[in-house]
Amino acid sequence: MADIIQLLPDHVANQIAAGEVVQRPASVVKELLENAIDASATIIKLIIKDAGKTLVQVIDDGKGMSVTDARLSFERHATSKIRTADDLFQLNTKGFRGEALASIAAIAHVELKTKQENEDVGTRIEIEGSTVNSQEVVVTPKGTSISVKNLFYNIPARRNFLKSNTVESRHIIDEFHRVALAHPNISFVMFHNGSESFNLPESNYRQRIVNIFGTKTNEKLVPVDEDTEVLKISGFVGKPEFAKKTRGEQFFFVNDRFIKSAYLNHAIGSAFEGLLKDGTHASYFLNLTVNPQTIDINIHPTKTEIKFNDEHTLYAILRSSVKHSLGQFNIAPVLDFERDANLDTPYSYQQKGSPSIEVDRSFNPFQEKQISGKQTTAFKKQTAGNWDSLYVGLESKGTQTQQDFKEVSFESDTKNESIFDNDNQVEQKQSTYQFRNKYIVSTIKSGMLLIDQHRAHQRVLYEDFLKNMTIKEAMSQQLLFPLQLHFSPQEIEIINQLKTDLEHSGFIFQTIKGELVEISGVPVSVPESEVSIILEQLISDVENEVPDSNFSATDLLAKSLAKSLAIKTGQSLTIMEQEHLVNSLFACKEPNVSPTNRTTFVTMTVDELDKKFV
Repeated sequence: MADIIQLLPDHVANQIAAGEVVQRPASVVKELLENAIDASATIIKLIIKDAGKTLVQVIDDGKGMSVTDARLSFERHATSKIRTADDLFQLNTKGFRGEALASIAAIAHVELKTKQENEDVGTRIEIEGSTVNSQEVVVTPKGTSISVKNLFYNIPARRNFLKSNTVESRHIIDEFHRVALAHPNISFVMFHNGSESFNLPESNYRQRIVNIFGTKTNEKLVPVDEDTEVLKISGFVGKPEFAKKTRGEQFFFVNDRFIKSAYLNHAIGSAFEGLLKDGTHASYFLNLTVNPQTIDINIHPTKTEIKFNDEHTLYAILRSSVKHSLGQFNIAPVLDFERDANLDTPYSYQQKGSPSIEVDRSFNPFQEKQISGKQTTAFKKQTAGNWDSLYVGLESKGTQTQQDFKEVSFESDTKNESIFDNDNQVEQKQSTYQFRNKYIVSTIKSGMLLIDQHRAHQRVLYEDFLKNMTIKEAMSQQLLFPLQLHFSPQEIEIINQLKTDLEHSGFIFQTIKGELVEISGVPVSVPESEVSIILEQLISDVENEVPDSNFSATDLLAKSLAKSLAIKTGQSLTIMEQEHLVNSLFACKEPNVSPTNRTTFVTMTVDELDKKFV
């Protein structure tokens, strides 16, 4: 039998490896930014076109590479970071596997320009699908400039799996934030489609957070600082009253590397226990510094997951540190049972007695005394005078007053009677019943109807909003005072994109300037107190939810608004509200499913009920 196992060609192996390392344009951004940081760059520029599908370019002023290093950097497992396996547990750099550039070059057009500081000229290399097309001398500034064009050009199936530009841009911005937050001592600039999205100068950690998420963030931050033999913690957590419904502002950095850890995230949630509203999540920006020998960062290709030697200790320290910070800055109430009572009084007064106060212990204001044969209380004035003189002249009017009083008539309460006789009044029959404040039970000819009130109301609101946006005739209610809301720069960009559709749904924007949004009108069905929550949820949906190509932004907006405003599970409804919801649901075009294609009601026939009792 012939041999059937053979070695894969290098270009095929690189394309397969690229599937693990390069999942989307954001993966390229992460790898290139980390390489620039490892090159000791002080200024890093990121240039993006078409959400990274057309171009991802990173320019830095780092060390640069020699001619030989520039060529070797695109070979698989070629790295300057490690020499032996033991070096994996002493890592202080970002990239170390030597896979990133080789994987990127296998699935894109790559151009590299680099020059070292002591060299007069640099090197330019062009690679297309792992094939080196040219390598030549070029005049270029100190540092490295690498351009990745037409990502996945030779793997159309992978390119088709990329999401919309809005979603891919969101992922790129997330990676940019993670790298920029971990290195506030480096200046970062980001351009997207020719416009400057971020310009982050070198600063301290707090200022870097404010520069990324907006000036309003400064008042939301509570510092956390703890230094132990096992772990050093520094950074900030958000105040509980500013908690969001999304997890967008949650960042863990271990030795200046962004990580994801559900276990450590639970420690933060435990520290905030009792301080957050249901469904909200605290913000945190925490740097953890540990001994590199106690962690393993080589367990996942993206290096966002880390294995700790002693997670339980880290959990306890992190939880107590955050809890202490919240109490120290009067964010959370603290009960201290080890309080030293001597601290309550200044030391110079500890040995002194309390000041003496003389009081008349026999004084009783309610004690009765005998005055001229009459009993009176102690606080009765003796100079009251003759009270009888106050009634002089009233005796003659007594008879007339009594006579007038006899003729006074009182108005009786008006008795409202029904316009129908009680005998003929038809009693209103209850046709619906609310079960567990979640389901509405109604009867039909064939049996029983069970409706999920939250999903049903979503369907009703969704079709109403979609209709209003389509015909552009939504009703608005004017606010007495304009509502002022603050958002981060990227959130303002999303609001600007959705502004037209929001106005068609009933919102009236007075101004959108900088980080401030002023709203002077809202849809009739939207309470003023819910506006900020609705917009936050909408922004989150646009950032994270991926609508199919068949659906427009209008459809996504209608779904998001319906989800935010729909009756929640647990809300009690009157009989009239129950019946109105049932009637409105079956007046919809598609009453069977919610906007997210989930069942809104189920039916149970009489036969099915009878079988239950067999």
